[in-house]
Amino acid sequence: MTDAPLNIAVNGAVGRMGRRIVALTIADEELKLSAALEYAGSPRLGEDAGEVCGAGNCGVAITPELGERVDAVIDFSLPEALDSILVPCEQRRIPLVIATTGYTDQQRKQIATAAQSTPIVMAPSMSMAVNLVMKLVEDAARVLRDNTDGVDVEIIERHHRFKEDAPSGTALHFGKIVAEQMGQENHIHGREGRPGRRPQSEIGYHALRTGDNVGEHTIVFGMLGETIDLTVRGHTRDSYAYGALTAAKFVVTQCAGLYTMKDVLGL
Repeated sequence: MTDAPLNIAVNGAVGRMGRRIVALTIADEELKLSAALEYAGSPRLGEDAGEVCGAGNCGVAITPELGERVDAVIDFSLPEALDSILVPCEQRRIPLVIATTGYTDQQRKQIATAAQSTPIVMAPSMSMAVNLVMKLVEDAARVLRDNTDGVDVEIIERHHRFKEDAPSGTALHFGKIVAEQMGQENHIHGREGRPGRRPQSEIGYHALRTGDNVGEHTIVFGMLGETIDLTVRGHTRDSYAYGALTAAKFVVTQCAGLYTMKDVLGL
């Protein structure tokens, strides 16, 4: 860290997560909000970002353009907005934190290409607790993979009614972690009818959308005679926002490359 505050731009500043990141950036003495970005047709353009997020006037207007004084960008927007922020960050070598989920394989390739010239942190979840549980899930899967009676793995996730993708990017990443350790090849989403006996080569995903749930994931390791449930629950969006700010402070000190929250948190 330098003595001067880091200039932070927030992409998706009017969204639920964007507003919290704006507010917490304003409150952090190590950071300075330098830009609050929204799409060109947003009805909130020109409004004060601090007023929009409930933190009071901060003198930064919501705009579609990335300003000049930017040390890092935090993106909490939508997959379709990727080009609008990835391209200028790649061209200007601006460190980027990508907290948006739901990208296509092609978009992930774009991000990996951009990371060859600018540092990028990308993670399915910015939460410290979620990333710690990911490590625990990896450890559990490694230990259980040779269980002679077999292990059935199911992943249950809950989010608010407004979430557009399912299962969550975090749930899919939990499944990826398990599969890398235990070798499951089939990833199914829910069950109905008479699917028959459950094969151990599959991971089942179940997505619940209820009210204003900010995020909950349970990874179930089912064995004959006993079960392990690893659950992580978010109580407020601040856990994700604080993680994104921590990632921004990390990424400005890094060389070009694609990093994860495991790197940020030293896991």
